[in-house]
Parts: sequence; structure tokens; C-alpha cells
Amino acid sequence: MATRLKEKYTNDIVPGLMSKFNYSSVMQVPKIEKVIINMGVGDAVANSKALDAAVEDLQTIAGQKPVVTRAKKSIAGFKLREGMPIGTKVTLRGERMYQFLDKLMNVSLPRVRDFRGVSSKAFDGRGNYTLGLKEQLIFPEIEYDKIDKVRGMDIVIVTSAKTDEEARELLTQMGMPFRK
Repeated sequence: MATRLKEKYTNDIVPGLMSKFNYSSVMQVPKIEKVIINMGVGDAVANSKALDAAVEDLQTIAGQKPVVTRAKKSIAGFKLREGMPIGTKVTLRGERMYQFLDKLMNVSLPRVRDFRGVSSKAFDGRGNYTLGLKEQLIFPEIEYDKIDKVRGMDIVIVTSAKTDEEARELLTQMGMPFRK
């Protein structure tokens, strides 16, 4: 499944991007380096079981064991102390990354209610794209009856592109459904 996306990149996207941006070498063509999925679990401060459920959900979605992120600072208003576990994240590279992107673009995003496309303004100026999801239920692996709470997540697609225009073209060619 993911090899399809990788083959599409090498056979179709690279020649297209080379001609569009006048690259002299194949090595100048931007590529996706990694995908980072981050899930903040704010209620982990009061309920440590919430973090375990989030880790399990993220592991099911990504197919890889996530790491627990901890608070950098103490914030009294949130009853948060430095070092407390408050989230979970996973970094995907290589084959798993392509599998996840294929699943995200072709299966999960179209399952979002009233889906008209993702924003094309969420680039950071250095060719990386960030996408926020409101619920983990759009992924087919997550069973509705098994979840304790609907949680959102951030998905960061890190590319080797120098500009947002190059990254936008790369993701469009790969099949990212941008809003028209």
C-alpha cells in the first residue's frame, strides 16, 4: 500500500517537480522526511489512566510505540508541575511514514464530517505542514465503543523543501486534499 505512494513519488512527482522548479539535480527535489503525530492529554494531570488510553490509541493509529512527553515548566493555574506526563508523540519515518500518509490522505481525511479539504495556509515558512485533527475516530483502526474520550491530535509533515510553495506542490502531487 505505502509502496504505491513511494513509487508515485519516484516515477511521477520527481520529474514533475524538476521541470516546474528547474532543478538541475534529482537531489534538489524536496521529499518528505518524517511525520510527527502529537497528542496532548490535558486531563492526564488529574487522571493518569487518560494518558495510557491516549498512548494506546496513538500506537494503534501509527503502528509504532509513542513516547510520553513531559511538562517543561510548572504552571500553578493548571495544577501542573515540571516533569509531569502531559502528552504523547510518535515520529514516523520510511515505510511506516508512507503507510500512514497514504491512509491519512485516502481513507481518514475523507471520513471527516463536512470535509472540503485541508487548509493550504498551514505551512510554517520553511516547507513544513501542520494539520490539526479534532478527533481520533476518523482513523479506521479506532473502534468507537473502545474509546473513553474523544481526543484531537497534531500531525506535522516535515519536508526537505526550502519554501512553502515547493512543499505545497509536493504534497498536492502526493494527493493531499487541499481546499480549493
